[in-house]
Amino acid sequence: MHSHLRTEEFVPTTVGIIATPTPTSMSMASSTQEQYVTVATENHETTCWGCGLRLLLPSHASVFKCGWCGAITNQSKQKCDKKGLRWRRLGDRCILTIVLVFMLFLIFGGVWAVYPVVYSISLFGIFHSIITVTLVVATISSFSFSAFRCAGTPPNLVWGSYPTVANGDLENYTFCDYCSKPKSPRTHHCRSCGKCILDMDHHCPFIGNCVGADNHRSFIAFLISGLFSTIYISIVSAHAGLHTWPPLTYSIGRIHGTTSENLAWRIVKETIFAFLRSLLLLSTRGFILVYLFIASVSMMIGLSALLWQQLRFIYEGETYLSRLSSQAHNGDGKKDCQNLVRFFGFPYSVQRFLPKFLATQKRLIKGNTHDL
Repeated sequence: MHSHLRTEEFVPTTVGIIATPTPTSMSMASSTQEQYVTVATENHETTCWGCGLRLLLPSHASVFKCGWCGAITNQSKQKCDKKGLRWRRLGDRCILTIVLVFMLFLIFGGVWAVYPVVYSISLFGIFHSIITVTLVVATISSFSFSAFRCAGTPPNLVWGSYPTVANGDLENYTFCDYCSKPKSPRTHHCRSCGKCILDMDHHCPFIGNCVGADNHRSFIAFLISGLFSTIYISIVSAHAGLHTWPPLTYSIGRIHGTTSENLAWRIVKETIFAFLRSLLLLSTRGFILVYLFIASVSMMIGLSALLWQQLRFIYEGETYLSRLSSQAHNGDGKKDCQNLVRFFGFPYSVQRFLPKFLATQKRLIKGNTHDL
């Protein structure tokens, strides 16, 4: 018995081709295996990488889809440029080290700078100590999970042999020339990490790792804990700086006989000079507090923008890479709050529990009205 195999092509000038058995497949009809090819006027023989079946395709068909396993083959292969992978990894490690040193400086330097004002033996000091420990543990742990955990390993599939590859097993799969294995539609190859990442969102140099299926939640948790930490650092450093800042000395001089405009300008100018004079008297602790305030405010703005972007992509059911691709403009992504709920690990809809809650409320209302 001979089957017909349809090969779908991805070239606009090429129509679908119906595969028919060739003498090769006819000669093997008595065996348990069958070979399938396509018939075309000007064709050449090729092999589907997914199932191993031989196909005859038009010479201009550079991209085609196997009608049996569904794998997509791209014959116009680009050269696998693996040069620079070691330098990219080295650059990521350097940036990761700088980020870790900066975080440790914010923690230990900030505690040392605000210690005389904030951390005292009182309820106020105990309260701030608990907040500090909680934020430090949350930020360091989420950062470690994001940076040192594998971003997402694609599933291992059997491929390359017709008897073991069933119909549609590799639907819309492509072949990664870098990793030499199948790549699902939700998988992308990262040239910085040198491997394929499942549900890859982007490669973040600050954690030296990709953001994918296995560490995306940890990355969001790191952004949230980092945002709250920078807000707390800015508030505490400003509070401690006001208590340790040297007093400002003014010398406005005579006020009589000056106009209001000249007086206002003299006050502003003298305030600026008094502030600059106080900087000369500022201690090392004071300079660290100033740096902590400026750095925390700057990081707070950056983390807020990145967190908002990530939550918006999750709400729209997309990733950063899918937004950049051409498929992002088809409007297939469903914008729903349930995308956020499912992302953070709640498999059931919130509305699932609403009928029980509403029914309980109705029974309570009926019971109250009956008692009245």
